[in-house]
Amino acid sequence: MSTAAKILPYYTYEDYLHWEGRWELIDGIPYAMSPLPVPKHQRIVADLIRSFGNELTQYENCRVYAPLDYRVLDDTVLQPDVLIVCGEIEKKYLDFPPALVVEILSPCTALKDRHTKFSIYEGQGIRYYLIISQNTEEVEVYEIERGAYVLRQKAHAFRHEFTFDTCPVTVDFNQIWE
Repeated sequence: MSTAAKILPYYTYEDYLHWEGRWELIDGIPYAMSPLPVPKHQRIVADLIRSFGNELTQYENCRVYAPLDYRVLDDTVLQPDVLIVCGEIEKKYLDFPPALVVEILSPCTALKDRHTKFSIYEGQGIRYYLIISQNTEEVEVYEIERGAYVLRQKAHAFRHEFTFDTCPVTVDFNQIWE
């Protein structure tokens, strides 16, 4: 007895541009973004943007961004919760790896953030990947080392120094829980 072949849709960035609502595209497969994030999620994003932004004001090359389209490939477009970008974004989307990405876990995105996006960010050589659990109030800081992410720190509240190009910054993660 034969099994039926699975036919999966395959989409590209051009298709993505015409969709309504919030989506991510991974390997040509669309993923609906969860409903608008809960207030705690939004507060963490705002606090991270403020913390990194305050530290980066003294430098001209690196900026912090709220979600924007990061076009990894023609069939892969991601929207991290927070990004640090060193260099000019010259298109309507980011088309080169950022220096840092942050994903704040929710029940419906945790698996994708911890595995699928983890692999993509690692493969792109993004120097820092932060995974933040709003439930356990923990921050995980991963840094790329010889092509693979290494967990540098995991805790509720701590200070961590990051280096973006020639921009060293220290962020106090205790501030996002206050």
